[in-house]
Amino acid sequence: MKWVALVTWVLTAGGGFAMLGLWLKNGGMRQGGEPGDRIRPARILSHFALAAIGLVLWIVYVAAEKDALAWVAFALLAVVALLGFSMLFIWLRQRSQTNLGAGGADGGAVPAERHFPNLIVGAHGVLAATTLVLAFLVAIGVGD
Repeated sequence: MKWVALVTWVLTAGGGFAMLGLWLKNGGMRQGGEPGDRIRPARILSHFALAAIGLVLWIVYVAAEKDALAWVAFALLAVVALLGFSMLFIWLRQRSQTNLGAGGADGGAVPAERHFPNLIVGAHGVLAATTLVLAFLVAIGVGD
């Protein structure tokens, strides 16, 4: 099961990396100081960094089979999930606003995260939730 968790984590990271690339390409870093409901650089970069650190720890866990590493990776993943949910709620609020056609609600630029494809957001979320459950099950010893 630890290998399945690793695969789902890598797939999740792939979707996250694609969204981070779109966010950067569409001015996410430049928009950080603009008003409005946006995913701020600190939030998305923290999400990315903690997820990457957790994935590295999980890889080390798979190689070394040190139970403490599984728990630390799972704890990081739980924090990453909370950050991810907060960004999902921002993204969903933006998508429900019809006045963000040519610009933001305040007349500014369209938030960079509005360019995230629904399919990637959905797949990333499902894979992330699956990874979180699998990491927890491995950490408590299921599937040994």
